[in-house]
Amino acid sequence: MVQPLGYLKESPSQTAGPYVHIGLTPNFSGIGGVYDADLGATMVNEKTLGRRIAVIGRVLDGTGTPLKDALIEIWQADASGLYNSPSELRGSADPNFTGWGRCATDGTTGEYRFETVKPGRVPFRDGRPMAPHISFWIVARGINLGLNTRMYFGDEEAANAEDPILARIEHRVRVPTLIAPADGDTYRFDIHLQGEKETVFFDI
Repeated sequence: MVQPLGYLKESPSQTAGPYVHIGLTPNFSGIGGVYDADLGATMVNEKTLGRRIAVIGRVLDGTGTPLKDALIEIWQADASGLYNSPSELRGSADPNFTGWGRCATDGTTGEYRFETVKPGRVPFRDGRPMAPHISFWIVARGINLGLNTRMYFGDEEAANAEDPILARIEHRVRVPTLIAPADGDTYRFDIHLQGEKETVFFDI
């Protein structure tokens, strides 16, 4: 006889609070003696493979004002399209690349910056290759649940055109909110929380 399964209930959510960026990036916030370096502050070293890039931007509210106390985490594949994760079964990721970074927005300009490498393509669930992308998670004062989105590269037009995730966005006029234009090896990705240019966020 089939037995009933006992499902665990979802834990109640909590606001990130006004001090999340201080607690998770104390050195960035001017508080020394907690960590030698903030976790996630460095993703690459001198042996990391791939094209070095910088990703910069701001988190903007509905009025276009930059948030100066937001925290951003990113996850991405390495230059060969492999994740630094125990669940990666397609091969061994670059041991000199973390694949994960964390940065608080600057208290003066509201800008964030990641030094990383351009990721390779990874397969979708059905095997189709996704365009190179970086996954973003954003928290800030008043955001009860972290926001998830993706950044795609403006110089990958052909790959973006066949990406299975971008293809599922119903309102095509919003696709550009996920595309970061290139300026040499620097990509700008501004995240709009509300308003006319609101970034597409994912329910995951």
